[in-house]
Amino acid sequence: MKNHLQIKKLTLTALFTAVAVVGSMFSFPVLGSKCAPVQHLVNVLCAVTVGPWWGLAQAFMAALIRNLTGLGSPLAFPGSMCGALLAGLLYQYGKKLPFAYVGEVFGTGIIGGMLSYPIAYLIMGNKAAALFTFVVPFLISTCGGTIIAIIVTIPMKKAGILDGEIQRREKL
Repeated sequence: MKNHLQIKKLTLTALFTAVAVVGSMFSFPVLGSKCAPVQHLVNVLCAVTVGPWWGLAQAFMAALIRNLTGLGSPLAFPGSMCGALLAGLLYQYGKKLPFAYVGEVFGTGIIGGMLSYPIAYLIMGNKAAALFTFVVPFLISTCGGTIIAIIVTIPMKKAGILDGEIQRREKL
């Protein structure tokens, strides 16, 4: 039974990764950063369906594929991964949707934005970058994606979709 649950989580994670990669084609520049709100929607969906560690894996794989295909920058790693992990952890312990939303916004916007500084400075050669350079653009992107996630997840919760089989079996 546990193996069946892991396969379901793996499958959902792969699907979410594909949605995030395809969704990254719908991005826009904000203050020197490429903002992809679909990634933030996917991070919240992962947080409430497959959990923090699968969400982290999804964010890493999506960032990797986006970078390999030229759809993203190295800044996709800290932003999406911090948001996915924190959203998942807060939802796992709080069991309420607002925890996932706050985790995504704070994880991506603040933590991911600040962790992007050394990547931009050391790896990308952006000598003008500072500690808070990417916080505002990441906050804009994550707030947009989180608003979409709110629109999507609240009806799912009301319909009982988020309280489905994956969460029930995980408690066993």
